[in-house]
Amino acid sequence: MSERGRDAVAVPRFSIIVPVFKVQGFLRECLDSVLTQDHTDFEVIAVDDCSPDRSGAILDEYAARDDRVRVLHLPENVGLGRARNTALEKVRGEYILFLDSDDTLVPGALGALAERLAATADPEILIFDYARTYWDGSVRRNRLSGLLDESGEPVFPLADRPQLLDLLQIVCNKAYRRDFIEKHGFAFPSGYYEDAPWTFCALITAQRIALLDRVCLHYRQRRQGGNILRTTSRKHFDVFGQYARVFDYLDAHPELSRWRPHMFGKMIDHYLTILDKPGRLPQNAKAEFFHRAARDYRERVPAGFVRPTGVTGGKYTMLAKDAYPALAGLKIAGKVQRRVRKHAGKRVRQAKKKAVNLRYQALLRQPLDENLAVYSAYWDRLPSCNPLAIYEKAKELAPGVHGVWVVKQSLADQVPAGIDHVVVNSPRYWEVVARAKYFINNVNFADAVVKREGQIHLQTHHGTPLKSMGTDQKRYPAAAKGMSFGKLLTRADRWDFSLSSNQHATEQWERVYPCDFASLDAGYPRNDVYYRATAQDILEIRERLGITPGKTAVLYAPTMRDYQVGYVPRLDLEKISRELGDDFVLLVRTHYFYGENSRLQELQERGTLIDVSGHPVVEELCLAADALITDYSSIMFDYANLDRPIINYADDWDTYRRSRGVTFHLLSGKPGDTPGVIATTEDELIDAFRSGRWDDERATELRAAFRDRFCQWDDGHAAERVVRRVFLGQEATPEVLPKNQRTVAPSPRTAAATTGLTKLPTPRTAGDDGVSEAGVTGTAGVSG
Repeated sequence: MSERGRDAVAVPRFSIIVPVFKVQGFLRECLDSVLTQDHTDFEVIAVDDCSPDRSGAILDEYAARDDRVRVLHLPENVGLGRARNTALEKVRGEYILFLDSDDTLVPGALGALAERLAATADPEILIFDYARTYWDGSVRRNRLSGLLDESGEPVFPLADRPQLLDLLQIVCNKAYRRDFIEKHGFAFPSGYYEDAPWTFCALITAQRIALLDRVCLHYRQRRQGGNILRTTSRKHFDVFGQYARVFDYLDAHPELSRWRPHMFGKMIDHYLTILDKPGRLPQNAKAEFFHRAARDYRERVPAGFVRPTGVTGGKYTMLAKDAYPALAGLKIAGKVQRRVRKHAGKRVRQAKKKAVNLRYQALLRQPLDENLAVYSAYWDRLPSCNPLAIYEKAKELAPGVHGVWVVKQSLADQVPAGIDHVVVNSPRYWEVVARAKYFINNVNFADAVVKREGQIHLQTHHGTPLKSMGTDQKRYPAAAKGMSFGKLLTRADRWDFSLSSNQHATEQWERVYPCDFASLDAGYPRNDVYYRATAQDILEIRERLGITPGKTAVLYAPTMRDYQVGYVPRLDLEKISRELGDDFVLLVRTHYFYGENSRLQELQERGTLIDVSGHPVVEELCLAADALITDYSSIMFDYANLDRPIINYADDWDTYRRSRGVTFHLLSGKPGDTPGVIATTEDELIDAFRSGRWDDERATELRAAFRDRFCQWDDGHAAERVVRRVFLGQEATPEVLPKNQRTVAPSPRTAAATTGLTKLPTPRTAGDDGVSEAGVTGTAGVSG
């Protein structure tokens, strides 16, 4: 039943149309902003405009859990206007709202709209305010918000307040009464600038307009991509057809002829805006556009039209005379003046920057080496992680591409034999980064590295994000620590590809790094080994680590804390080891940001635990471990591939969440959020092992749901997909294996039983190890 007391079969108050195309990073925020409104009398008509990403799947997910959401999947991409028209055929609400799928409604927006509509006796159009939101967190209200003053007559025709035409004429800041739209047959045209004919024709036709002086919409301003109107294209010529439709409408409605001067002015202002905005028109199309605009000027100028004054008036005059050279000269003069004004400031900025090596500048003018790739991992540490797995696979599939690793001077003597490498800032380093075709890193290359045309940068990342990343960190000073987000995004602007192992990560990366890269949904190459390691590989790793045969090895791998300085143990490791008993052994790995810890070394010398903090290959530690204890570290997402128990020791969850920010509620206990047992005290952790809860039926069920969500594209072939797509320019094949066809490495217990190397101890658990004998078949050796 509606909030206004209508019966159960009555139509909703609002129909909210959401066209969707390539917005998977923003779509959840958009839909959540609607579905969490306090006014609930609405329907959402979401149109998947044949989006090539997973936006359509996200829509289906929301529709499955909220019957107010209806999804229309289009078989081919038809563009924004026609997608909206498809939804208009299905709406049932009394009022229609349009919401772009990267924008959001502010809390309380629908309630405020409903209240204002009731107070103004259901006008044909209600205009409300919006604010622009930016990647840096700033919010700027519409500068013409004063035009929405609600004083005076509550309902009026446009003739009473024609200055409303000066507002940005988008459809998303208005509520339209459905019967008004249907009566006049308004529909969206195809092409760019489809809002113009709709909004102008609707406004000049309406006799009952009302205002709401309240920000109801947050209008996202994308840094790059997302807004086709900011792309360089001849599609901007579509604007001529859109205004032709406006004037055709005026011709068909002579009673509206008074609006010709207004529409003419809006048309010419729009044309001049397109001409003035850099990067919209191809350089070789600007003169053609100007002459076409000049023709429209001469053909449509109303009798007695008074041109604006000042510079704008001068541009009107040049259009009237079709004098393109004069306009071009005026723009050049303006650029010169702006350069002069900025010259002093530019020199100051240049003085503050490090001088770029002259040799590097010379190298940047040399041809690219099409067969050279540069690799780095973890801020120029030793080869590891996703970049290393890609490096190894590239040697197999793209042997003609030579890989060179960038490492710190202090680590140069530790690079494994056979791996070519350069030291940061050495002469060869600058040569390599100047001329290489491919750049692969799990963080970012230095600011001084110039991205040349033709170079390809792959950002592999180094984990699925539980903690906030990118621009989200602005809200958490302890995590940001003086970070320049402008510089961060400048570095991210170099990315051509961003690698993901699951949909959650893809959506996060696209949202928090608002840059123009392509998401590569291929899985994490570093996790391929979890599907290729054999029983013998696992037993050999355990032997090298010093794990006594038959013992249950538990890897303890906590993450760092932004709100603490240095390594602060959160567990009494000596107590935990003692309470677990002789059948268990703790493998302790501190975060790589921390150095050696004397206390851990002391405990290792006493036989209490094994300190594996310095072990170079974390994947080997995961293969060796029967179970993982972690907190909020991204290692849990990788370890989940192995289908072995995960225990989260989360004694400071609330503090961590407030200081760092998180992307989902790890402790919710819901399938997909929580990977297994949660402990918030040492006693709870010890009891989890003593009682067997660490690997009982409930823990197994949670682990399965967690794997389904976060091990989505990991199947042992991620590196191959990456190399084929990035190095070979092919499709990212092979296709991801269905989950029931993936063969994961055997657990240590299964590996030991299979090889017959040792007698298994009686397990201290309520269930078995959760890995079938099938898990040991069809695997290959450990890579690298």
